[in-house]
Amino acid sequence: MVIAAAPRLSTPAPAPASSGHAGHRDTGIDVVRAVCVLGVVLLHAVMVGVTVSETGPVFENASDGTSWIAPLSWLLQVMPLFFVIGGFSGLLAYRRLRARGGSATAFVAGRVHRLLRPALFTVGAVGVALAVLTVLGVAPDLIAVAGFRYGQPLWFLGVFLLCQALLPALVALHERAPLRTITVLATAAVAVDVLRAVTGTDAVGFLNLAFVWLTMQQLGFLLADGRVDALRRRTRVTIGIGALGVLVVLFLIGAYSPDLIANINPPTCALLLVGLIHTILFSLYRPHIGRLSLRRPVAAFTAFVTRRTMTIYLWHMPVLLAMAGATALVALLGGFTLPTLDSAEWWAARPLWLLTAVVLTALVAVRVDRFENHPSPQATSSRRRLAVGTVLGLAGVVLLLVLGTTVSTAALAVLLLVAALRLAGHTGRPVLA
Repeated sequence: MVIAAAPRLSTPAPAPASSGHAGHRDTGIDVVRAVCVLGVVLLHAVMVGVTVSETGPVFENASDGTSWIAPLSWLLQVMPLFFVIGGFSGLLAYRRLRARGGSATAFVAGRVHRLLRPALFTVGAVGVALAVLTVLGVAPDLIAVAGFRYGQPLWFLGVFLLCQALLPALVALHERAPLRTITVLATAAVAVDVLRAVTGTDAVGFLNLAFVWLTMQQLGFLLADGRVDALRRRTRVTIGIGALGVLVVLFLIGAYSPDLIANINPPTCALLLVGLIHTILFSLYRPHIGRLSLRRPVAAFTAFVTRRTMTIYLWHMPVLLAMAGATALVALLGGFTLPTLDSAEWWAARPLWLLTAVVLTALVAVRVDRFENHPSPQATSSRRRLAVGTVLGLAGVVLLLVLGTTVSTAALAVLLLVAALRLAGHTGRPVLA
């Protein structure tokens, strides 16, 4: 396949500051991404609540109606930073591909395979598990809860796929007018929040699944170009403090909930400020993070997670659901009572629960990570074919989010993901993986 070389940049971007490097990778970014993944697993793990009533097991969100979730969300709400890192890494990967003569089509096809291949296996496995539970006679309402809980985190897969699919086009806009592009996206996000508040229609807020996260991706472009690091330290500190001040004021006047988890579905502009604060903090401490990333234990942890990022994300919720089910089963068979959610006994058991969740998720990821790291096949040369494949992949994820994960919806989603993967490439020797 003959691939035309990409045009040169019209204006050179500032060189990014050093952050610890291993080959062409920025190990400082890698370690922050790994910490973000760990934060997601811990946040979801602490929110899993399982008790046993007279009628049987009860699975619920342990954070509902609690006072601790808001301050905890300030520590563990890392999704804005995750998209900033995605933009940072995506921009550099796309430019490396262009330098080797690759195309935007090849880049997007590679992202489709990297994201949807592990998802295909996970969705299929969950569908089979739900079918087995149905055959075993588990109560339908418990199966429905399990399917709903599994599907909730899949929004990230769909939105991240959308952002990566649009990345080449947004890179082109960034290279022509970086500040104007991010300003337009951020303004659109603010307009959606205003319209949502004025109309009282929460559904309008789902438009920010695009605008909020694309803005964060664009902020990652600025970080990758070195434009953030090029600002004087005092300027960056002022921006960070100013963003934090605005965020606190918005909380105090009731514009947004101080619970950052509540601001994610649908996403609000509060997350734009959170992402800006996190980006400034990373920029300020980037040299220290870079040096830390080169230490052997940190490097080993980072390498483990970096290789399996999407696998860990996709499998941590099935692991947590299996843990909850096993806990309820043991309690029923043993005839003992589980601690009341948010009680002192419940909190005393959280460290062991969280450690078990992390260890089991890591073990599962080791067993299945070959699906994520298998080289991508040769990309299709057809933009139309790739566009259709990407839409089908998104449709498979949206299907599970809207209708819930059942045996039938999982089967249909698997078919859509298979079609997406086949349209994005064809069998052949791996190239430009």
